[in-house]
Amino acid sequence: MELIKPGINIDFVGKMKLVFGISVAAMVISIASIIWHGGLNYGIDFAGGTLVQLKFQKATSTEQIRNAFKPIGLQSVVIQPYGDNEVVVRIGGDAAGKELSAMIDESLKATLGPGTFEVRRVEMVGPKVGKDLTQKAILAIVFSWIGMLAYIAWRFEFRYAVGGIAALVHDTTITIGAMSLLNKEFDLTIVAALLTIIGYSINDTIVVFDRIRENARKNIKLPLAQVVNDSINQTLSRTILMSFTVFLVLLALFFLGGPVIHDFSFALLVGVVVGTYSSIFVASPIVLVWEQIRPSKNKGKK
Repeated sequence: MELIKPGINIDFVGKMKLVFGISVAAMVISIASIIWHGGLNYGIDFAGGTLVQLKFQKATSTEQIRNAFKPIGLQSVVIQPYGDNEVVVRIGGDAAGKELSAMIDESLKATLGPGTFEVRRVEMVGPKVGKDLTQKAILAIVFSWIGMLAYIAWRFEFRYAVGGIAALVHDTTITIGAMSLLNKEFDLTIVAALLTIIGYSINDTIVVFDRIRENARKNIKLPLAQVVNDSINQTLSRTILMSFTVFLVLLALFFLGGPVIHDFSFALLVGVVVGTYSSIFVASPIVLVWEQIRPSKNKGKK
């Protein structure tokens, strides 16, 4: 199956300045959104507090639930729909999970009546644990970047490593920005999605890099810009096909996977699209820019 015919010759390098402008604008919007919202919408994993999942026998409005919590002083809780007749209640503070669950149970029974609901899940994370998880999540992402930098520099050349890491930072920033723009919850599941995106994106990028290196060795006299352009065009069909099939699977998970993995699949959807874009328009052109800034000493050995 070929979506793109062999011999296609799109001038990707010629669009480099335009694409860089779009990428920088997207990253600035992402960072601005995080600042505007006062940070990410951290889940219980990072922010600390208690999460209670409730299922009701019939449709119950958030206002009814909030009124039921007033007698126990929980007016400022965050109540989010979670599937059919289910809600997730997020409560900040250090109240003990079991104690809080019992208070909620009694309050709802008094207001809505016994047997009208079920407490399905109670999770509690203390502020110290949340802070520790936040630090470890950041370190996991940063160390993954460093690991990729070292691998690509060893496997190829340092200029390729620069392009690959720039693409990964680009993908991660824009994915986090999309989560922030839509005010979606950022928890450990999203960190797992980000690490998956990093692995997916660098795999896609390395395929292009390998073709660039192969073509550079075969055509020593060709300008690097032409080699980069030819290589991206030669791998374009493979890149689009692979990304499209992954996108279809994630689309099915997004719509049919249920609320538990909804945000996870959304992050992956954004990451796959942005990762494919960066493999074509960001990573390889940055190799060319780096070569112009610091010419390779091994031009004859490409």
